[in-house]
Amino acid sequence: MKMRALISVSDKTGIVELAKELTKLGVEIISTGGTYKKLTDEGVKAIEVSELTGFPECLDGRVKTLHPIVHAGLLAMRSNPSHMKQLKELGIQPIDMVIVNLYPFKATIMKDDVTRADAVENIDIGGPTMLRAAAKNYQDVAVIVDPRDYETVLKEMKEDGKVSLDTKFYLMQKVFMHTSNYDTMIADYLKAERKDYDLPETLTMTFEKVQDMRYGENPHQKAAFYREVGKKKGTLDMAEQLNGKELSFNNINDANGALELCKEYDEPTVVASKHGNPCGVGSAATIEEAWDKAYAADNVSIFGGIVAINREVTAPMAKKMAEVFLEVIIAPSYEKEALDILCEKKNVRVLRLPDITAMQRETALDLKKVNGGLIVQGIDNKLIGDELKVVTDRQPSDQEMEDMMFAWKMVKYVKSNGIALAKNKQSVGIGPGQVNRIWATKQSVEHAGELIGPDATKGAVMASDAFFPFPDCVEAAHEAGITAIIQPGGAMRDQLSIDKCNEYGIAMVFTGMRHFRH
Repeated sequence: MKMRALISVSDKTGIVELAKELTKLGVEIISTGGTYKKLTDEGVKAIEVSELTGFPECLDGRVKTLHPIVHAGLLAMRSNPSHMKQLKELGIQPIDMVIVNLYPFKATIMKDDVTRADAVENIDIGGPTMLRAAAKNYQDVAVIVDPRDYETVLKEMKEDGKVSLDTKFYLMQKVFMHTSNYDTMIADYLKAERKDYDLPETLTMTFEKVQDMRYGENPHQKAAFYREVGKKKGTLDMAEQLNGKELSFNNINDANGALELCKEYDEPTVVASKHGNPCGVGSAATIEEAWDKAYAADNVSIFGGIVAINREVTAPMAKKMAEVFLEVIIAPSYEKEALDILCEKKNVRVLRLPDITAMQRETALDLKKVNGGLIVQGIDNKLIGDELKVVTDRQPSDQEMEDMMFAWKMVKYVKSNGIALAKNKQSVGIGPGQVNRIWATKQSVEHAGELIGPDATKGAVMASDAFFPFPDCVEAAHEAGITAIIQPGGAMRDQLSIDKCNEYGIAMVFTGMRHFRH
């Protein structure tokens, strides 16, 4: 009996060539709608599905292949005598190959002017049904969803007259990955459309591979970079790489933290980051001054670091940056001369991200993998609670308040327990990831003295990502010459810290919101 292939594709890449080769091999082609027209216009002999089923396409093409003649031909197990007897009694011939890809739902929802009606109309019904039916019967039916697999199938057909069982099994797996991805895109779109912020009972997510990587955090670990599906701005996967080697696993992890912190600032700002923590942050009237501040804040840790910039990089700034070994530079744009200067270093990864200030969607999730599962939370997209509250006798000055808000944004991205010191919109000391808060405080002060100078913390402000459990951090702040502190509040012993601030004339502000970052 002659082999038969059913072809119905939205992505017509290579389909005419494939159909012609299959025809040469004696395969009978069945097709639908636009695919049938494309094939026959190109001289491929094909049978239209409606001719096979004896039932016309209807409902504007919504019903074409949803018919027992099609699905019995796909699902009948050739090794089952009862199945084959029923096919014969019903006058149905088996279908041996299915070549299908689905309505362009992803391309539809990525359009700026997409409507819900457009999106719903591009939900494929018959395609996934055929794919799943053929894949379930993979022993007897070769099912192809990806044009990149055409060559493999043709090669086996030419050499052996059939597709091997191993290849059919591989194609089966690929189908269920494809339909799962397709269904998840639909579910994600509907969730966003409904503005549904709840965490569902079952969590399905889909990502598309951007690139394989040489290795992960360490050379013995496999790694790849995947992107979320959907419209988004200001994310690393949307950046255009203008220079340098491919981004590594650690580059991407570190750069994401620098980028998200940079988004917190409206004024010209430069964020330098190392191992997921900010090491130098500066804001100023010009982006060149912001660079000078960020670099001066820690000219040691910035070596081999990541730099995120929220304004165009100028030539004078690029000359200064070129004197420092940087792994990654991210900015919305570059002056031509600035780009020429930076690209003279072949290894530095220079990224352009025009929408660098775009914040994450409110429905975005923060995921952390644990052995055996995931812990999932909404993103930390807020800065303070209901209002800032001055809890000390002394009110902070306008300058102190500006610096406290600058430091508060910064400490939000410092690993907990985290302390950040700032003065004149420049980081002067950062204490990240300590197991107690007094160590983080002392570390931030010590680093400020070592990197900037003995008077670096005089007149500076302090930000703490969580409350002070004891007044020892206030004692350390006073010894360092710090004049104002911003922290969430909420400790049982808050009053002890407040009293100590009053004793030393330090202003203290509560935000009503903590920012643990583990």
